[in-house]
Amino acid sequence: MNENSRSDMPERNLQSLSRRSTIDLEKNQGTIPATEADTKRAYLVKWDPDDPENPKNWNPWYRAWLCFQMALLAFVGSFGSSIISPSQPFLATHLDVSLETSVLVVSLFVLGYAFGPMVFAPLGEAFGRKISMLPALFVLGIFSIGTAVSHNAASLFITRFFGGLFASAPVSNVSAAVGDLYDAKERGIPMALIALCVVGGPCVAPIVGAAITINPHMGWRWTEYIQAIFTFSVVALCSFALPETYHPVLLQRKAQRLRTETGNPSYWHPHETEKVDRNTIFTKYIFRPGRMLFTESMVTCIAAYASFVYGLLFFQLESFPIVFGLKRGYSTIVSTLPFLGLFAGVVFALIINIANQKFYAKALARNNGRAVPEARLPPMLVGGVFFSAGLFWFGWTADPKYSWALPSVAAGFIGAGFNITFQQCLNYLADTYGPLAASAMAANTFLRSLLAFGLPLAARPLFLNLGVAPGSSLLGGISCVALPVPLLLMKYGRQLREKSKYTPKPD
Repeated sequence: MNENSRSDMPERNLQSLSRRSTIDLEKNQGTIPATEADTKRAYLVKWDPDDPENPKNWNPWYRAWLCFQMALLAFVGSFGSSIISPSQPFLATHLDVSLETSVLVVSLFVLGYAFGPMVFAPLGEAFGRKISMLPALFVLGIFSIGTAVSHNAASLFITRFFGGLFASAPVSNVSAAVGDLYDAKERGIPMALIALCVVGGPCVAPIVGAAITINPHMGWRWTEYIQAIFTFSVVALCSFALPETYHPVLLQRKAQRLRTETGNPSYWHPHETEKVDRNTIFTKYIFRPGRMLFTESMVTCIAAYASFVYGLLFFQLESFPIVFGLKRGYSTIVSTLPFLGLFAGVVFALIINIANQKFYAKALARNNGRAVPEARLPPMLVGGVFFSAGLFWFGWTADPKYSWALPSVAAGFIGAGFNITFQQCLNYLADTYGPLAASAMAANTFLRSLLAFGLPLAARPLFLNLGVAPGSSLLGGISCVALPVPLLLMKYGRQLREKSKYTPKPD
């Protein structure tokens, strides 16, 4: 850069600022505004309409590449939850514990999901998305190795819990980060990809884990070694290829750069005034998801509904080894293949949620381009029906006298119903809470993970004592109770959002 271009830089920055300032700095030849308030408004750093530094203005293909990386981060965390699940019978023998106790290798990982986002989501809103995810996933890789080398139940269970704790970092942050790259009108398809990876990971992982477990040259320990290798590879890729996308952090950096380039100390951004110390980390950030869960009516309702469906899903998944392994006598690998039916349903859910984009775009246009969270909810009606029907279907066809294909197709309905609901819950929270969406999603993740931790512990005894058919029918009947919930949210959601302390009042 030559001296002339260097000397022109402050002038170009001031001209850029003048377009969004209430005071025409160029017309007044850079004179200082009359009042301190005018000065602050004039030098507040914001995005220009076509600002190339704004992530939403980046090249569409580049944004798609970033979204793919974020999906990988989400997939790594969710994949780790169930890759070790086919090893439970081997672990029970190796560790001399009951088969019911061996369920803890999955349940404790999910329990870590409950508490991790309560820390990582607020930290992402304070320091940025990248730093709140990549170091945590690196630690996940370390704990995965710790699980692999464990020689007793205590060390195995402890490392699995902490693995889930750090694996949860992208679960809430990635979904919120999609809002950094896309406006509400564009967000549906990228969010569907993220949801596919979050939900699809636990569907695919048992098949991979089964193949590794029965391999005579590998065994159950290699399920965790493979998890560690996968984790470290994705962290290495994203460390170099994934930039920061959180707008307040980027604008703070821009303000700092403008002060340096122009020598004018007046440039500022509100994120710079955020006091981040030991006290505020806890009182303002760490406790924010908890406050939102218990004080935000909208977060409470969405979290309760999503947790209800999520808990039933994890409860039902415990019947798969009974139906296909114990009752039908299939081998370790073959008994996990019906999870492909579940995954096929998860993929099918994309069609329904993407189809809703056209109707959402119309609702967006009617609202002058502002987000309309309630327009995300209609697919939930279809998802609820699919989910309940799948539970009944699975139970009624679980008996070995029926073809394996029938409960496998039923699993597809269960997966589709859940993923339709899950995607729209994420979209709803992103539309409603914007920059604080990560904290809202952390509150949601906390509640649903607690249920997913506790319910599977009772699932195997219930299915063995009551039977898979009655047990699944019981779950199907319970799920029907929630069928009207999307209609209630569509009717009263706006009123609940108007009570929010964390989001602008809807127009």
